[in-house]
Amino acid sequence: MGIFNVSNSHAESQIRASCNDMDMNKERAGLLLGLLGMGIWGCTTSSGGLQTDQSGGSDPFWTGRNEIMVMDFEAEDSTGMLSAQDAIILPIADAGVTQGQRALRMDLKGDVTHAGITIRPEDPIDASQFEHFSLVFDATNLSNEKSAQIYTIVESAHGGTVRRSQVIPAGATETYVFELEGPYASHETGLRDDPKPWDMQAKQMKIHGLKQQVDFSLIKSIQIYMSYTIEDRTLVLDNIRVVESPKIDEDYLVGIVDKYGQAAKNEFEGKITSDEQLRQLAEEELAQLAAEGTMAGRSQFGGWSDGPKLEATGYFRAEKVNGKWALVDPEGYLFFSHGLANVRMANTTSFTGVDFRNESVRYRDPEDVTPEDSRGMVALGPEVTRTAYVAYPDRRKMFTELPSYDDPLANNYSYRREQHIGPFDHGETFSHYQANLERRYGEPTPGAHLEKWLDITQDRFLNWGFTSFGNWAAAEFYDQNRMPYFANGWIIGDFQTVKSGMDYWGPMPDVFDPEFERRAELTVSVVADEVKDNPWCVGVFIDNEKSWGAPGPPKRHFGIALHALEKEASESFIKAKFVKILKAKHGDIQTLNQAWQTDFSNWKALEIAGEYVNRKEFSQAMKDDLSQLTEAYASRYFEVVHAAMEEYLPNHLYMGCRFTTWGMTPEIRTAAKKYVDVFSYNFYHEALTEGYWEFLEDIDRPSIIGEFHIGTLESGLFHPGLIIATDHEDRARMYKAYIRSVVDNPYFVGAHWFQYLDSPTSGRAHDGENYNVGFVRITDVPYASMVEAAKELNQELYPRRYGESK
Repeated sequence: MGIFNVSNSHAESQIRASCNDMDMNKERAGLLLGLLGMGIWGCTTSSGGLQTDQSGGSDPFWTGRNEIMVMDFEAEDSTGMLSAQDAIILPIADAGVTQGQRALRMDLKGDVTHAGITIRPEDPIDASQFEHFSLVFDATNLSNEKSAQIYTIVESAHGGTVRRSQVIPAGATETYVFELEGPYASHETGLRDDPKPWDMQAKQMKIHGLKQQVDFSLIKSIQIYMSYTIEDRTLVLDNIRVVESPKIDEDYLVGIVDKYGQAAKNEFEGKITSDEQLRQLAEEELAQLAAEGTMAGRSQFGGWSDGPKLEATGYFRAEKVNGKWALVDPEGYLFFSHGLANVRMANTTSFTGVDFRNESVRYRDPEDVTPEDSRGMVALGPEVTRTAYVAYPDRRKMFTELPSYDDPLANNYSYRREQHIGPFDHGETFSHYQANLERRYGEPTPGAHLEKWLDITQDRFLNWGFTSFGNWAAAEFYDQNRMPYFANGWIIGDFQTVKSGMDYWGPMPDVFDPEFERRAELTVSVVADEVKDNPWCVGVFIDNEKSWGAPGPPKRHFGIALHALEKEASESFIKAKFVKILKAKHGDIQTLNQAWQTDFSNWKALEIAGEYVNRKEFSQAMKDDLSQLTEAYASRYFEVVHAAMEEYLPNHLYMGCRFTTWGMTPEIRTAAKKYVDVFSYNFYHEALTEGYWEFLEDIDRPSIIGEFHIGTLESGLFHPGLIIATDHEDRARMYKAYIRSVVDNPYFVGAHWFQYLDSPTSGRAHDGENYNVGFVRITDVPYASMVEAAKELNQELYPRRYGESK
């Protein structure tokens, strides 16, 4: 196994290539090339006066172990294979060198999907000599002001990839560890990610996506990059190596969650140690909320009472005002929806490792329209609990203490009939959050603590200055008439489906199946029964993060159409519809054959199931047809939902289905524009970038951010979340930057943080997410830094968005 490095000539080629790929300062590029030609390394890339914290250098925990050095950047000449994407790379002898004399500086372009490097050696890295091993590297952030989130993707020569992520604090040098083979690298525990496995200074890279069963004995490539940053960034990498991992203690996951649902073995700011402490904090907060009250300058519905008054219709609506899209509240005041999503108990439970032999807890009503993760608490009677048994012993051992079935807190047990992602088929769950509410506020009468929770939650929102809830507010808030809210529904049922190839949440519905239309109408009618033309309901989200496809190769962009074509038309509504569309367009089979470069003998041959997804060549005419089929599919989806909304909820905005960056194409947006009132997007990045959102000008419709969040490991949880901050202060800084980027965009009418409270430390029952995503902890204690940031943002919200007061 050789050492892979970057030579002068390679760095020169990278700079020249980067000049063509990105808007680089030509004078600076010329200077770099000239200095390369003179053989000057160190002084060419000084950190511009920035002081980096390199006191620790490379973590000594990982030195002296058996390793394979992948790249240490010491040799000037090499046969190593390193390429850059939207980045200028240059070996340096300056800030960021942790061992030896040189490291690699990366000047990364902002507002792009990937900006970084790919290491792809001529021969795969052979790590088969190690039983357990990790990817380890050192990284420096040359910004003294902003942290930098890095992503790493490791690809196996046997097939499969895993992605992980971490944060580099501002001005810091850290060692990063990506466990590739080991007891917990791919072992499903019911946690999205586990606690740090070793006592080390290095940062454990956190799962970004899912754990995967991948054989990394031969490593094909390694990517290290940043994604969708709002500005250009500079990082330094050094000593990229594969290291044999030390042994992990067998009781690594035993007793990791305490009676309050917190990390039992970790100490962190805000950790609760007694019921008395919980009650005291509650009393102090209740007094503060009563003294301060509601943020001033708001209408009854949270609109801008100090701003202009427009036409009042009695319901929320959208209007473009002075070139900016806006929501208008029922009284006619300008409204911007800033709030927190998922304010409910449905996602507070976590599997305990216990199950029941009594089958009644697993019964499903075939007409039920509520998916499992939106289902509320399920009462467990003695006829069920007396059949309890430990179904998952390792899971059960994670908890230091859970109440007995005759304990007053036993009402916080519930049941899940399935898990979307994870190792559990079904089983008992427990809500530490709800139990902590009971400890915190008491329960003089059954359910009193939940009534108190409704009141204090709304008191908090109004005091912190939020104008609405986000999606998935508990239905118990609907008739409170204190906070505007968004209703939601899911179209689930026994209709036909079709894959898209990106089916994270499951396959897509066959929208041409009459059963889909029936189920959509049923879903919207149930929502209508809950809302009952309540003016406090801003609008309705239907479905979430559908896998529509994404720009890229045809199998990624047109996955729905290609998978549909692989079906048998006599057995598939969508295939039959697509054949009908193609017949109408091409007329005869010879014309289609010429366009597609195929040799179908007749239309019957097209109706037969075939292979399309893995086709190697796609003519432009075929891609045009696939585009038409994709738009026809999406148009039918949005048409069906829109028709149901018009029938049952004509006074409320249709908020769309919350698009994602990985599940949206131009065809989908074109279709949605005909039917959706407000476009919704879940955008998990540091803030809104400019280039990505250029399409907003083309569709010119009001838009809303349905989900985003930022988290930190300083919270005591084992996973910070999708976007990572260094600490609580950095988290608040990033939150403010994100919201301001939305407020300043003329097309956006709101943004919703996901979510109100942290995920369970032991992983939410739905999919194991154990993220620091809350404004409040699992103990219901707010994060002071986030509350302070929210108040600052909400004080400036309306003047910043719409201008001076009237």
